Amino acid sequence: MKTTLLAHINNPKDLRKLSKSKLPQVAKELRDFIIDIVATKEGHLGASLGVVELTIALHYVFDTPNDLLIWDVGHQAYGHKILTERRAIFHTNRQLGGISGFPNRNESKYDAFGTGHSSTSISAALGMALASKIKGDFKKQHIAVIGDASIASGMAFEGLNHAGVTDANLLIVLNDNTMGIDPSVGALKNYFTNVKAGKKVRKNNIIEALNFNYSGPIDGHNITAIITELERLKSVKGPKFLHIITTKGKGLKNAEQDQVTYHAPGKFNKITGERIANTIENKFPKFQDVFGKTIVELAKKNTKIVGITPAMPTGSSLKFMIEEFPERAFDVGIAEQHAVTLAAGMATQGLIPFCAIYSTFLQRAYDQIIHDVALQNLPVIFCIDRAGIVGEDGATHHGVFDIAYLRCIPNLVVFAPLNELELRNIMYTAQLGVNFPLAIRYPRGRGTMVDWKQAFAKIEIGKGTCISKGTDIAILSIGTIGNKIIELQKELPSNKFAHYNMRFVKPLDETLLHAIFQKFNTIITIEDGVIIGGFGSAILEFASKNNYKKNTIKLMGIPDSFMEHGKTEELFENIHLSNNLIKDFLLKL
Repeated sequence: MKTTLLAHINNPKDLRKLSKSKLPQVAKELRDFIIDIVATKEGHLGASLGVVELTIALHYVFDTPNDLLIWDVGHQAYGHKILTERRAIFHTNRQLGGISGFPNRNESKYDAFGTGHSSTSISAALGMALASKIKGDFKKQHIAVIGDASIASGMAFEGLNHAGVTDANLLIVLNDNTMGIDPSVGALKNYFTNVKAGKKVRKNNIIEALNFNYSGPIDGHNITAIITELERLKSVKGPKFLHIITTKGKGLKNAEQDQVTYHAPGKFNKITGERIANTIENKFPKFQDVFGKTIVELAKKNTKIVGITPAMPTGSSLKFMIEEFPERAFDVGIAEQHAVTLAAGMATQGLIPFCAIYSTFLQRAYDQIIHDVALQNLPVIFCIDRAGIVGEDGATHHGVFDIAYLRCIPNLVVFAPLNELELRNIMYTAQLGVNFPLAIRYPRGRGTMVDWKQAFAKIEIGKGTCISKGTDIAILSIGTIGNKIIELQKELPSNKFAHYNMRFVKPLDETLLHAIFQKFNTIITIEDGVIIGGFGSAILEFASKNNYKKNTIKLMGIPDSFMEHGKTEELFENIHLSNNLIKDFLLKL
């Protein structure tokens, strides 16, 4: 790949030495560089391709890293990383020991604020701007780049609302491409669409009403126009708002035409853009698809079922219900708090809401789980996707805290299926009618069953099962990590280890636990969540409460540190939860 100009740009200072006339060539080379690497190494593609010109313009006009630049979410920051001293190592993106797929303060001085979740940039940039003012630095610039999907989130509006009554030196750049991971939704999206179409909304411009100096919309792929406007805005005092129009996936035809798939397309042909099929036969279903297809199956017979997801219809597979029952399935945008309380409201009126949210994003709605759902004991069904280790997205996206943060909430039942069939059956059980909120956690990736579409069977709440009997040591597993124990049993001494699939973190199956504690001196717990406050902690609490002093209890799970990014099995290896290291641990007992 020929990179005449880019090869000599190691940092923004090098970029600023170029004449403006050469920047379109830099944009072409940068776009080609991103495509070249992501085609083979994988990662997020469309978002970064869409902001190539904006990225160059920002680093050309502003004195980064002295001026502070924040990328909301960070999917779109690949070009930023390449221009800020990481071009030579960009091929390690999202790999174990390599650079993060998101901005990370520990990685570079150019990453002013770590991101990964949406809608944080405005608050963070405002905080920095106010800090500069307090310290007497009135020249430093503070820029937040945020997308039209992210700006619709409540936290973004909280930041806008505060910023509008300050005189902070703050610039918000709205990257408007009508897309998040899935298409943007909601009234604000419609508003921005009208602005772009030139309809007469300026009299009631919502941004100007919040006391921002609004400019735009301008073509986000016209690098000269962006630079001209950014240079003008540098001298404008107070909070400013620049609205630019971009195309997600710009420069790769397939990515422009199929923006959902090419958000993170996997491997693809860098010339044609065609995705490269996985040669490994995937005979097992994705857990998200088991959820998505099962809720449709249940909804056909139960008209009370509704589905809700905050901006993840494709990732959660609620898209199947949205297609089949559009009047009963809702993508509410990046609005986890709203999604949970919306579900609570529906539950008060006799509906059966299934709220599908990634584990890491459910953290953003913690108060709503407690205050609006559990406190009122409303039967909301939380379908918590991406629970456990998620791989290359890293620390911002691992779903390892949910067991710990959910099991302490009164009234809430927490269930973790071992396999696809248990996921189907707990969903079936929930829609039969429960008088409590229920959380169902399941992982990213595929299951272990080919014949998972079996007849439904009701699951008894709070009951675990014995998978294999043994005489010496009991292994208590929760969720799909129990499949590792099933796989290892044939490599372990015959009849030494008993294996129990506890299924419920809360309520625990205390009848089964009493039998286990009375039979086995040594008990091992294993989970793909944090050890502190997790499932193993619940077993220790049971032992303490019931005065079991002679049993030895050993806990296996996620240690007390944030895990980096990498392939899932590599990360399991790092924390001694790979099959081989689990086996080594057990054989030493």
